[in-house]
Amino acid sequence: MSSKTKTTATTEAVTPARVPKLRFPEFRGAEGWKLAPLSQLATRTKQKNRDEKITRVLTNSAEFGVMDQRDFFNKEIATQGNLESYFVVELGSYVYNPRISATAPVGPISKNKVGTGVMSPLYTVFKFKDGGNDFYEHYFKTTGWHTYIRQASSTGARHDRMAISSDDFMAMPLPVPTPKEQQKIAECLSSVDELIAAQARKVDALKTHKKGLMQQLFPTEGETQPRLRFPEFQNAGEWVVKPFGEIFPITSSKRVHESDWTPTGVPFYRAREIVALNKREPIQPLFISEELYAAYSKQTGEIRDGHLLVTGVGSIGVPYLVRAGDRFYFKDGNIIWLKNDGKELSGEFLLRLYETDYVQKQLKAMADVGTVATYTIDNAKRTLAAFPRAKVEQHRIASCLSSLDALITLETQKLDALKTHKKGLMQQLFPSPEEVEV
Repeated sequence: MSSKTKTTATTEAVTPARVPKLRFPEFRGAEGWKLAPLSQLATRTKQKNRDEKITRVLTNSAEFGVMDQRDFFNKEIATQGNLESYFVVELGSYVYNPRISATAPVGPISKNKVGTGVMSPLYTVFKFKDGGNDFYEHYFKTTGWHTYIRQASSTGARHDRMAISSDDFMAMPLPVPTPKEQQKIAECLSSVDELIAAQARKVDALKTHKKGLMQQLFPTEGETQPRLRFPEFQNAGEWVVKPFGEIFPITSSKRVHESDWTPTGVPFYRAREIVALNKREPIQPLFISEELYAAYSKQTGEIRDGHLLVTGVGSIGVPYLVRAGDRFYFKDGNIIWLKNDGKELSGEFLLRLYETDYVQKQLKAMADVGTVATYTIDNAKRTLAAFPRAKVEQHRIASCLSSLDALITLETQKLDALKTHKKGLMQQLFPSPEEVEV
């Protein structure tokens, strides 16, 4: 980016004022927001570490923001004995991470809230001259500044880095409303963040409760009875323990080649689609022809209500319970097919059983861990199942966990709604480059 371009982009006299779509009542008659380069508002940190007592090494995560590397990597950092080339990062400083990812396509900017530490010179560190408030912390999470970063980046950048010079970065134009309007916006968005955090804690608490409940409702390794049983089954006797291979047939599908894929037809699932279905996430399936589906189904049979599909490659042991009305084919080897006939195990109980530590620990111990972990048909046949003989007890356990899952889903939807609300609110409270004062 030339100096002429930067001057034009950041000179207040030639830049129209920005007006957000949504303003609080007391600011609706006020002037639009001016723009100023970051260098006028903040000072870039270039202080190298000279303090041998500083041992906190920081990093900037797209998901969690500035963190101590020991917390981020969950281990001690080997570089902590050689930190002379690192920059000192004070509490309240902002950090720009040039590394891009799927969650941060232009690199995140985060505020340091974990205390003074040191950071690799890879990052750009700056601090607002007036101390600032949380206004810019929220602004850096909008898409308003992304275009500038992309345009200012070098065309020769690495595929995982946004290569931008320090001068160009500090020339980034920022909106500058009055301090009172900044504070009002920051307080509003911070209150929404608090609601989101509270709802996230509620979802996490429910998930933790479910995990603990499952540990009580199913036996642990070496036991034949769970620690917790519903009152009506207290005297129902020990559970049955035997390999899945002795309960029902376990197999997989016929091989489908990439050349067999078609634009439309019968959905064809790989392990990634099964994982997404397990998480109740949307999928975009591949397809095979009706003719190929009919030919292969004649040889292997069709999926039925109560069958269980389990991923055997990559994210191993992820189950999906086939429901009435499901009609699809799936990748051989990558997905294990448990043809549960319902004689000894209900489908819902089988699904829950595969989610337990009892089964998951077994399959992870069996998996051939090379470059990619695998869970084979033979592994599945040898995996031990523990279950009550009475179907009514199986249904009772499955129903309890299904109700808890429904509650988790409901609270997760509320969390997603709050996040969507905040995203829309930010689009309204921060003007885009096209929103100029008339």
